[in-house]
Amino acid sequence: MVPPREPDPGAVNGDTPTMRLFSLLELIAAKDQLVSLQGLVEETGLPKPTLHRMLQQLESAGLLIRQSDGRHYGTGHRLRRLAENLLLNATHHGARHTVLRGLVEELGESCNITTLSGNEVVYLDRVETPEPLRFYLRPGSRVPTHCSASGKMILSQMSPAQRRKLLAHAPLKQYTPKTITDLDALEEEFKRIRRDGFALDDEEFLPGLVCVAVLVPTGDGGRSNLCVAVQAPVMRLTADKALSLLPALQRAAGAISRIEAEGTPEDAPGESAAS
Repeated sequence: MVPPREPDPGAVNGDTPTMRLFSLLELIAAKDQLVSLQGLVEETGLPKPTLHRMLQQLESAGLLIRQSDGRHYGTGHRLRRLAENLLLNATHHGARHTVLRGLVEELGESCNITTLSGNEVVYLDRVETPEPLRFYLRPGSRVPTHCSASGKMILSQMSPAQRRKLLAHAPLKQYTPKTITDLDALEEEFKRIRRDGFALDDEEFLPGLVCVAVLVPTGDGGRSNLCVAVQAPVMRLTADKALSLLPALQRAAGAISRIEAEGTPEDAPGESAAS
């Protein structure tokens, strides 16, 4: 069986109107910025009336949303929820869970896989520690980006302009005395994260909770939207001790990266997270 050919960048094609709409949606979703009708005309070469009609159809379906300026479009809530559900319920979810369970057995603390959706971090999977004292969170839980290790880790890959635009639409709530709510101070934090390759939540979201996160690398070296993180009460996990957990987190992140690339549960290297 011949595998389907990857679509050309900037091409909007398909055998049916539905597939052409899907192709346009793929093009827009692959961008890390808003798109305009004129920009899409120049990129795709399609007639302006055709593209305008397609954008209207996608907007009416809730897959795209038009910005307040009336000229730019971004991904809609329905499309983002579809992406979340795909990640939550992917056929290789079991393989990811195996890696996560191995990581918890090695570290002895709760671990999770997270992704960025809009201006929130979503827990795609989580394995709890057997310790009696723990912070219970389930898959599907959402936490703010500006004061979570995973949120800061993913945001650190963006440009300062992209970060400010995203954070400007979400109130930087002061959850604890340690929560960073100043945009300039957050920028300094993002610089440190990019330099060191990990992010830390040192009681910034919940008092007494410390978390450290690393990115799941992508096969092409591009921007990642997945993190692996470990969480624990501060009496068991200090900010200094969190550094010693980085090698195990990075091994687990590498194993999950291979699973995401292959998409097959049979190849889940669960042992590699605990080796």
